Amino acid sequence: MALRSLDNALPIAIERPKKQAKVVVTQNQKQTDCVVNDENKAPLPPGDAAVDYVPSENLEAIDDPDSKIHGLVGGLESKDWLEICRSLNDTRRFALFHSALLLPILDEVLLVIVKSMKNPRSALCKTSVMASADIFKAFGDELFESSTSDAFDNVILQLLLKASQDKKFVCEEADKTLKAMVESMTPLPLFHKLHTYVKHSNMRIRAKAAISISHCVSKMELDRMKEFGFVSLVQMAVNLLNDRLPEAREAARSIVVSVYEALTKDEEQKQEAWQDFCQSNLPAIHAQAIVKVVSS
Repeated sequence: MALRSLDNALPIAIERPKKQAKVVVTQNQKQTDCVVNDENKAPLPPGDAAVDYVPSENLEAIDDPDSKIHGLVGGLESKDWLEICRSLNDTRRFALFHSALLLPILDEVLLVIVKSMKNPRSALCKTSVMASADIFKAFGDELFESSTSDAFDNVILQLLLKASQDKKFVCEEADKTLKAMVESMTPLPLFHKLHTYVKHSNMRIRAKAAISISHCVSKMELDRMKEFGFVSLVQMAVNLLNDRLPEAREAARSIVVSVYEALTKDEEQKQEAWQDFCQSNLPAIHAQAIVKVVSS
C-alpha cells in the first residue's frame, strides 16, 4: 500500500498561548497596593483621611476660649501639618463665636493663613481657604483697617491664585471664599483692593479678579459708582471685553449692564441716553462695542 505524500498532510497546528484572565482591581485595592506592595510608587501621605472639612454651620463654640486663644498662633505655626489643620479649624471657631478674642491677633493670624495657603499639601491649603471665608464673614469691613490691611491684601492675592489653579477642590473652595468676601464687605473699598488685578500678567488671575469686581459693581449704589467714576468703570470693561478668557469677558458684560442700569434708571429713553454717554466718553470703536453689549 502506497504511503500518502507528506506534502499533502495537514499542517501541524501551533498552539497559541492562553490569555490571562482579567482581574478587576477596585480603587481601594489600588490604593492599598500603592501603600504596601509597589516599591516603585510613593506611599499615600498618612493622615489625609483625618482631615475634616467642616462646614461653617456645623462648627461649635470653643470651651474655655480665653485660655485657648494664647496657643492659637503657636498651633498655626506648628511643624505638624495636622496640628495646623486643627488650629485653622479653631481659628474658624474663634472667628464665628469669639471674634473679640481673635481681633487683637488677627493681623498675625492672617499672615500665617497666607503661609498655609502656599503649602503644597492640598488638605492644608483648602482648610486655610475655608478659614479665610469665616474670617470675612465675622469681621467684614474691619479688614480694611490699617492694622490688617496689608495682611488682607496678601490673602486676596493668594485666593486669586488658588482660584486659578488646577486642583479642582481647592479651586472651587477659593471661588466660594471670594464670593463670601464680596458678600461680607462694602463694595467700593473692596473694589479698590481688587481692581489692580484686572491688569495682572496671569490671565486666570485677571479673570478671577474680574468676576469678583463684577459682583462688587452689581452691589454698588449709584453714588458709589459716581465716586469711582462711571467712565473708569466702563473703560475697565472695555479692556476686559477683549480678554483671552471667556470668564473675564462675561464679567465685563456684567459690569457694563450694572453701569447701564444705574445710569439709565430714571431715563425714559434708556437706549438713547446710554448711547450718548458711550459716544461722549469713549473712542468710537469702543463706544460701539459697549452699546452692543446692552442692546444684545
